[in-house]
Amino acid sequence: MSTPVVRVQDLSFRYGEGDFHLQIPELEVGRATSAAFIGPSGSGKTTLLHLIAGIALPQSGTIETNGVDVTGQSESARRAFRIKNIGLVFQEFELLEYLSVLDNVLLPYRINPALELTDRVHQRARTLAEQVGIEDKLGRYPRQLSQGERQRVAVCRAVLTGIHGRRADRKPGSAQ
Repeated sequence: MSTPVVRVQDLSFRYGEGDFHLQIPELEVGRATSAAFIGPSGSGKTTLLHLIAGIALPQSGTIETNGVDVTGQSESARRAFRIKNIGLVFQEFELLEYLSVLDNVLLPYRINPALELTDRVHQRARTLAEQVGIEDKLGRYPRQLSQGERQRVAVCRAVLTGIHGRRADRKPGSAQ
């Protein structure tokens, strides 16, 4: 069996001194599989995704994402790893109101020096926008979009880095 995309071992996480406590003895999600985390509000679904992405760290246990132990990395290393390897669509979408739709999609390439903004990346962003039906909105701003259109912008941004972050659009000499 190939290395899982996500592997969680003996995870324990708490927010401060509160009652919430997330415990996962073992979890593996393989490549080319889907996983759904379901449960009531406050049960830890978003917390688990934040842990997998290295946004938060557990009190104990290990989390490997794409074969990398995110729990053993510094905050800056986890951030760099996340930008290159993980596409996140937040509940509030985290779009910047002063940037156009196209610039919001391309934002990871503007803020991460390890990702090179090439003509190929621009074209892929436009293709993704076309595929989700927002190609005619690329010059608009988030406040001019419906909630569904805003969500599609966030999805395009998440997918774009996943497609190019691991391929030929890196600057020469950058880490793989």
